[in-house]
Amino acid sequence: MEILVVTQNSELGNVCNYNGVKSSSVFLRADKIDFKNWDVKHLSGSNLCKYSSTEEYNYTKTEEWEIDLGKLDIKNVIAYGTYGTVYKAVYDGQDVAVKVLDWGDDGINTVAENTALRTSFQQEVALWYKLDHPNVTKFDGASMGTSNLKIPLQGTLSSSFNSLPSGACCVVVEYIPGGTLKKFLFKNSMKKLAFKVVIQLALDLARGLSYLHAKNIAHCNVKTENMLLDGYRNLKIADFGVARVEAQNPRDRTGNTGTLGYMAPEVINGNPYNRKCDVYSFGICLWEIYCCDLPYSDLSFAEVSSAVVQKNLRPDIPRCCPSAFASIMRKCWHSKPENRPGMDEVVRLLESLDTSKGGGMIPEDQARGCFRFSKARGP
Repeated sequence: MEILVVTQNSELGNVCNYNGVKSSSVFLRADKIDFKNWDVKHLSGSNLCKYSSTEEYNYTKTEEWEIDLGKLDIKNVIAYGTYGTVYKAVYDGQDVAVKVLDWGDDGINTVAENTALRTSFQQEVALWYKLDHPNVTKFDGASMGTSNLKIPLQGTLSSSFNSLPSGACCVVVEYIPGGTLKKFLFKNSMKKLAFKVVIQLALDLARGLSYLHAKNIAHCNVKTENMLLDGYRNLKIADFGVARVEAQNPRDRTGNTGTLGYMAPEVINGNPYNRKCDVYSFGICLWEIYCCDLPYSDLSFAEVSSAVVQKNLRPDIPRCCPSAFASIMRKCWHSKPENRPGMDEVVRLLESLDTSKGGGMIPEDQARGCFRFSKARGP
C-alpha cells in the first residue's frame, strides 16, 4: 500500500502517530479513507468546494484537472454504489462517465480527519490526471463542488433537476461501454473462456498494474468489479483514483463491498503493506478469469478472513489448468509479499505462455468436469 503524505495543517494538530511513529506531518493510508463519511459541514471557508448554491456561477479554473461543470451534460444513471452514483454524460462533445460522490454527514469522523481526507482526494486526483496507458481508464477531470451540476430527475421534464449535498464532488472519466469484467465473466460462467481470451484479459490487467507500479502507485482495490471492457474486449482498470481512496475502509472489509476475497493476508491482518497487495489480488483475479466463477462462494466473510490468514486458504485450481498458468497464480498469491513477483515479471511470464494448444476451463455441461482428474483440455 502506498502512503499518502498530507502537509501539516493547523487544523490537524502538530503531531500525528502513525504505526507508532510520531511526525510533524500527517501520513494517511488509503485504507483509512472513507468517502462516505467525509463531513460536509466543515466545508465553510474551505477552498476545496469552489461554489455555494447562492453564488453566481463564474467558472475560473484553478487546477489543471478541474472541469467546467457548465459543459457537463448528465444523461442517465449507469450504476449506484455505496459512495455515490455513476452517470453517463457528455463533456465537451465526448461521452464520459461521471461519479458523483455524496459526502456523508453522520459525524463519525473528526474535523481533522475530514480535512485530511479531502486533501488526500485532491492529491489522488492530481496524480490520476497525469496517467496515460491503454489499460487504465482516462481521467478527464474532477470538481470539488457540484453546486452547478444539473442532474435531471427521472420521469420528469428535462427542466427539473436533483439537488445535491453542498459538499458533493465528482470525477469525470472516459465512458467504457462494455461493462465490468465481473459481469462479462458471469455471462460466461457456463461455457467458460478460450485460453487465448483468458491470457488476453490477464495481460491487459497485468500491463495496467505494471504501469501503475512503475509510477510508484498501488491500486489497493484490484478486483474484477473494478475492471471495464470496451467494445473490443480490451480491459481497462477503472475508477483508479476513487478506488484507491474508497478501497479498504476498515468498516467495509467484512461488509458489502465484496473485496475481502481479494485481500492479501497482510491487509486482512492490518499489517503494513505495499503494492505487492495488488499482486496478490491479481492472482485471485487470474483464477476468476480462468474459471469464470467467484472465489470462496461457499464461505462466509468470517470464514474467508480466518482461513486465508491462518490456513493459507486459496481458490482450488482446476485440474485442466495448464501448469505454467497455475504456477503464476500460486506465485502471485504467496502468503509472503516479498516472495510475490513484481507485475513486470508477471507480464513476461504471461507473454511466454503458449495458447495455441488450448488449455481453457472445460465447460460444466461436459462430462468429467475440470475439477476432476481428466486428460481433456478446454478450448
